[in-house]
Amino acid sequence: MSQIEIQLGGLGGQGVVLAGMTLGRGLALYEELHVSLTQSFGPEARGSACNVQIIAARAPIFYPYLERPDILVTLSQGAFRRFAPGLKDGGLLLFEEELVKAEPLPNGVRAYGVPATRLAEELGRKMVMNMVVLGFFTAVTGLLRPESARRAVSESVPRGTEALNLAAFEKGYTCGLERLTAGTREGIRVCSSPISGRS
Repeated sequence: MSQIEIQLGGLGGQGVVLAGMTLGRGLALYEELHVSLTQSFGPEARGSACNVQIIAARAPIFYPYLERPDILVTLSQGAFRRFAPGLKDGGLLLFEEELVKAEPLPNGVRAYGVPATRLAEELGRKMVMNMVVLGFFTAVTGLLRPESARRAVSESVPRGTEALNLAAFEKGYTCGLERLTAGTREGIRVCSSPISGRS
């Protein structure tokens, strides 16, 4: 596959945009991929729908908008209802399992749930659930190396919160590895990179 399309959807206040920006930074700076990122959100500061669209490729990207995402991350039921039907057949769905009922699944889709909010609350800060999700994404997809993601997290979050956000990332990463091992919901591991040319 010459490029991969990723979509993250949720509500304002869940840190969807920061998660997308951090993922894009990791892919572009530390995996040396061409990356395009677009975002949209409602007019309200919190509680409105928002989503981030990322395309990553080995070659330059000439059209920066998604056609059908290969990977979809949903953090709200509304995002699942809106975006899941557009996921590619055989695509990968990651979802916040305590906020999203991932049914019905589109044809051939493999799904993994993560209790991101609860894992973040274990650290005492619900707001870092987006970094839990990023850690989970890193483990399940294999799209970027964990060290690349960690560097991106350290450079993307507000100064002084690096340790907390990295701890959240590690919780998500560990959960992702455990879910892969358990074969939760007959999920699929994408560690032999979906982007051609990567060793």
